[in-house]
Amino acid sequence: MRRELLSGALLLMTGAWGDNRQCAWDQWGQSAAHDGEICTVAQPANRELAHLTFDPFVEPEMAESFGLSAHYQVPLADEEDNVFMMAKIGSYDSCDPPGSGEPFPCGPDNLATQIWTEKRLRWQGGHLVEKWTFTSDWKPFPVPPWESMFQPALSGPFIYVPGAGGSVWQVLKVVGLPIQRIKPFPTIDAGTYVGGGITTDRFGFIYWNVIRVDPVTAERHSFLVKAAPWGQTRMVAYETLTPGAPAATDLCYLSFRNASPRPARPWPPADQPDGSPTLPPQVPCGAQQAGVNVTPAIGADGTIFTASHAAATANYSYLIAVKPDLSPRWSVSLRDRVNDGCGVLYPIGTMPGDCREGTAFGVDPLTNLTPALRVDDQSSSSPVALPDGGVIYGTVDDYWGQGKLVKVDAAGHFAGLYTFGWDVTPALYHHDGTYSIILKDNIYNSFGPYFITQLSKDLTVEWQFQNTSTERCQRNPDGTVTCVDATDENPDGFEWCVNAPAVDAAGNVYVTSEDGNFYAIGQGGVLLGKHFLNIAEGAAYTPLALDPQGRIYTLQNGELTVLGR
Repeated sequence: MRRELLSGALLLMTGAWGDNRQCAWDQWGQSAAHDGEICTVAQPANRELAHLTFDPFVEPEMAESFGLSAHYQVPLADEEDNVFMMAKIGSYDSCDPPGSGEPFPCGPDNLATQIWTEKRLRWQGGHLVEKWTFTSDWKPFPVPPWESMFQPALSGPFIYVPGAGGSVWQVLKVVGLPIQRIKPFPTIDAGTYVGGGITTDRFGFIYWNVIRVDPVTAERHSFLVKAAPWGQTRMVAYETLTPGAPAATDLCYLSFRNASPRPARPWPPADQPDGSPTLPPQVPCGAQQAGVNVTPAIGADGTIFTASHAAATANYSYLIAVKPDLSPRWSVSLRDRVNDGCGVLYPIGTMPGDCREGTAFGVDPLTNLTPALRVDDQSSSSPVALPDGGVIYGTVDDYWGQGKLVKVDAAGHFAGLYTFGWDVTPALYHHDGTYSIILKDNIYNSFGPYFITQLSKDLTVEWQFQNTSTERCQRNPDGTVTCVDATDENPDGFEWCVNAPAVDAAGNVYVTSEDGNFYAIGQGGVLLGKHFLNIAEGAAYTPLALDPQGRIYTLQNGELTVLGR
């Protein structure tokens, strides 16, 4: 029976499926390129069309981590008025008291008590009606206090859902019936994880990252997997994709935080007696590991873009291009790309947060080396494939926190950077024979200001929209909204909590903020409208989606709110 269903479904994939696919939101970042742009113009956000809770554990999660440290699925919407969204069930194992980490494992150290499901909802009579629920055996790769990403993808008649042991469930999206479990390894091992989201290309092939942890040595190894819709898999180890990276047994520098005893601040410490610079401790680098939440992107020519770091330290990270046959195209080190540490971002002085007098110009105060940009396991940044064959990726750093948006051209040459990159998959706006890049642009270290920024393809600012809200609001049980002045705590507004903006065919930008509002921003940085969702500062870093009818799907406080006319 299942073989017959699979054969029929594959025949459906050869029909009209490919013609309208660009209008669906079928995966992370909307498309295989992750460009976050859809073919339709969004509806005005005049009212709430639907509202549902997908994470019932927000309250204990926030108590444990003093914030909502989760990376949630982007809702998926097809051309048949179907919507697919995760929903968690099971239980949450709180610590006693919350935040103590005791009795271990608890809280973010024990997420196995939760169960991830995927729901199919359908618009009927103006309402979202649940049609089925598929329960997965997927568990998140542990990166406490963060909850890593569970991100399915649509492809023709199927939805592909992350499963246990690095596997992916192929589910017939009409009825929720699992057709097959696609396995890169013969057995289902609890120490093997699907890392990041699933990507689907225009031919129906799917791509994802797998991270394996050796049960004896705790060594990590990662693989990029490609699977055909009939279940055949190919995979390649990340060590093969990064031939210039340090070997697993080579030594990599950590930071002065790892030194024992820890040197007194300001850092970096004084030079050695022979005049050589003092450097932090070293450890074996470990194999190159895919970023835990990295979802591969695919360019128009089939090039696959992904990102990795040494298992022992993200200070040795790489942006990677892979040919469709999974052979390496190029890999680019993210080290030695900036020189903005001591004397630039950090003053030279005697305060603990300064750089020590006599320090070399530009070095990272935590390492006394040229700063390194990082692929961070607590970030959800994923590559965005560009129309010109290049790629952009949002990095973070260990010394300042802003990170950098990095651009690499089609040949693997470093092509520039912008001064923000933490936890963002930027969106693109195609126009006038070129494209622009939209991302959040939070100035963390001075507690603001906070911008949504549009860049040219050359990473120069075209316009910015600043959050100036100074009120903390919450929605009451009766639907009314109560606000209090928070100017003392947020004099420069609230940060943008969006990690993947959405852009419509008119170039309008859709984002969410820590002030609890959804914002629609027109070209030039013009406010088109906003809508208060639930509660200020109850937001994880979350994406948005649009559907072919222009409805807007926002996430906040573990709740999905659909907006439209």
